[in-house]
Amino acid sequence: MENRALKDSNNVLAGFIQCGRLAPRFITGRPRFSIPYYLLPTTYSLLLAIFYLLSSIFVSSAHADGSHPVDELIKGVEFEQKLNQQLPLELTFTDEAGQPVQLADYFGRKPVILVFAYYECPMLCTLVLNGLLATLNNLTFDIGDEFEVITVSIDPTETPDLATAKKEIYLEQYRRPEAGAGWHFLVGEETAIEQLTQAAGFHYQYDSDKQEYAHPTGIMVVTPEGKIARYFYGIDFPARDVRLGLVEAAANKIGSPVDQLLLLCYHYDPVVGQYTMAIMNVIRAAGLTTVAAIGAVVTVLLRRERGRKLGESLSKA
Repeated sequence: MENRALKDSNNVLAGFIQCGRLAPRFITGRPRFSIPYYLLPTTYSLLLAIFYLLSSIFVSSAHADGSHPVDELIKGVEFEQKLNQQLPLELTFTDEAGQPVQLADYFGRKPVILVFAYYECPMLCTLVLNGLLATLNNLTFDIGDEFEVITVSIDPTETPDLATAKKEIYLEQYRRPEAGAGWHFLVGEETAIEQLTQAAGFHYQYDSDKQEYAHPTGIMVVTPEGKIARYFYGIDFPARDVRLGLVEAAANKIGSPVDQLLLLCYHYDPVVGQYTMAIMNVIRAAGLTTVAAIGAVVTVLLRRERGRKLGESLSKA
């Protein structure tokens, strides 16, 4: 029980540390602030002390009544992979402008990055959106051009005004012309939210004591037809992986020949939610490259030899 509590607190601390490495400047609905880099080690030490203190509290509670509140809170909070699952595109939500929309309005032409969050989330959703923003800024693909992004609030009490405020914050940091028409922030009724999250395998819990949601962290890539293609977990999403996921979801209709070559060398691992190197494909590609190089060298040498012999024949004549 004690080891489990320490593990839980360490996992949370790891999230803080990863956040600090990712972006010390946190984007929130409130005035922005930043942690100077020279203070980051001190900040992490302070967080370490705080979370080990919390872990000791959890341990004491566990010994006192035999229960573990963290277990109860996070029970069932997870991503359930449903690759190739068709999303219910007929569901109706409300966009940031207060207009009713169907999910189908955003599908049909381009792959979509789908993100579940809620706009008044005190921390975790902001970390996910910050991580996504960092990835999007490192992509040569543009929102609204090669793909769309849909952020759906899991809190049925949130309003279009909150969605508008959140959208403005992230568009200000993204700063590409078509992004406003391609990044959508939605709110909806509880029934629609539940149907969509269940179809996507996004399982979360509401903590009535804190009035907050416990939820998994990650994003999904969906095909233009509305089928789930890829899951990427955590708050840090490698730009290469997201790019390859979009290329595959679009059935290779976007991207470059380099992307096609990378897809020969990397394959998606659903267990870890990442692209990993396909060793055999790399070996095959290296073998073909070697054979092609040898063939090119032999061809050049043969041509030189023929030219030399032809020159000798002409000189004798």
